[in-house]
Amino acid sequence: MIRTLIVDDDFRVADLHRAYVEKIPGFIVVGQAGSGAEALRMVTTTRPDLLLLDIYLPDISGLEVMRAVREAGVARVDIIAITAARDVESLRAAMHGGVVHYLIKPFRFTALQEKLQSYAAMRSRLAQLSEADQQAVDTLYHILRQGGTESLPKGLSRPTLDLVLRMLQEAGHDLTATEVADLGSLSRVTARRYLDHLVHSGRVELVMRYGSPGRPEHRYHLVGSTMLAGPTPGQA
Repeated sequence: MIRTLIVDDDFRVADLHRAYVEKIPGFIVVGQAGSGAEALRMVTTTRPDLLLLDIYLPDISGLEVMRAVREAGVARVDIIAITAARDVESLRAAMHGGVVHYLIKPFRFTALQEKLQSYAAMRSRLAQLSEADQQAVDTLYHILRQGGTESLPKGLSRPTLDLVLRMLQEAGHDLTATEVADLGSLSRVTARRYLDHLVHSGRVELVMRYGSPGRPEHRYHLVGSTMLAGPTPGQA
């Protein structure tokens, strides 16, 4: 279970967020804090895995809470920050270490559910990685962060986008749209739509492989990843 601490000075909002979190399998709420100081005390006493942290608090800001948590050297605590749209740039500047995501308020249950499920999937994948897989760890954090503010085109869904990204991450080499479709149990047309979107957004690079005579093969890999080239057509 992912131990979650909710931090919000409005007890009605905190209660609502608690109800939201408790609806999502795999999460348990270990406490609620109404101020930054109380949050820091409860981080020590409840040992949460995750803070659902409002940026506006009556004593110190959520950004200061983030910094204090990092400087305290406690066991890793990840953070989903809750903020207003006007403060996104300030928050981005503070997004390092364990800060993995944020939500712009107001938001509905489905938005929080999506973020928590993405976070849980990332934690599960991280648990399978060794220290030698730091590049994969960095990529997973990048994927999760990118999902925080991206508005998807009509017809694209977040779970399928995350699935396509995961296929590319786990493959170990670049893939064709057909290979992505087969790995993710998708149609080739669907896989191609998501891959085209990722290329347009700058997270995936399209490379052309020339092998046997005919049209070049379109292959895809995550930007910034060191991939092994896939086999060219006609090769074993």
